[in-house]
Amino acid sequence: MSTTVPSSELAAPAPAESAESAESTDAGKGPAAPRAASWGADPYANALRTGRGPLFLRRSDGWLLPLDVERWCSDAGSADLSALHRCEGPVLDIGCGPGRLVAELTALGHRALGIDVSEAAVARTRGLGGAALLRSVFDPLPGEGRWGTLLLLDGNIGIGGDPAALLARAADLLGVGGLLIAETAPVDVDERVRVRLDDGRGEPPGESSPAAVCGTAAEPFPWARIGTPALLRHARACGWRTADQWGAEGRTFVSLRRPVRERSARTSSQSAESANSTPVISSQLPK
Repeated sequence: MSTTVPSSELAAPAPAESAESAESTDAGKGPAAPRAASWGADPYANALRTGRGPLFLRRSDGWLLPLDVERWCSDAGSADLSALHRCEGPVLDIGCGPGRLVAELTALGHRALGIDVSEAAVARTRGLGGAALLRSVFDPLPGEGRWGTLLLLDGNIGIGGDPAALLARAADLLGVGGLLIAETAPVDVDERVRVRLDDGRGEPPGESSPAAVCGTAAEPFPWARIGTPALLRHARACGWRTADQWGAEGRTFVSLRRPVRERSARTSSQSAESANSTPVISSQLPK
């Protein structure tokens, strides 16, 4: 899933099995990392199905961050294209939402895969003809250590509420010299918060309400808001190199080169095991 504030070397794709088939074989892998259940809650799923909001992230103090559902559910715009035209090699769209970026990348000739923790998002991406899997970025993923570009657009640099942990995970997913393209908040902010989804129809349910008990929209989850200066500080501390910074249509972006470092033996072993054991669509795997 996404939130808002926002050239390739291609091998011929191999014959692909269906995304549904790839998902159905996950049972033998053992439990995956916990997903942010709130992104599968009705307000978000309903917004994606209808293609419109209102939808917000609500902080505990009542502050609301509007989510740009209409833009997510439209075709890729010029600001999106400013990022997509910088992509190199096979692309992993983290928090792909309803799939406009995956669909556009596919049309541009990239081998692209979207991942999202929302079933509605994955279904919509596949409905556009894109490849998508129901996964968190912290789950085992296909092609670990071999992706050419990772996308963290539409505010997804906030996933997990810990930018340093997300950058470390991104470094493990990228190949040597790989590129991370992130959209940052258009203001200088470095904020860790707990938020919940809100459709604007009133206060979130109390802890004893059916929605809270069932863990739907009332369940809070960690998130981060990161502006460009803050992201660059975090990136430098982790060894990332700045490739570019730009703005388009009021949105701000940063591209970063993966740190030059040797993966630990444990990480390399985990990546190899993930690449070998995770059922994937063959045409999605980076080569």
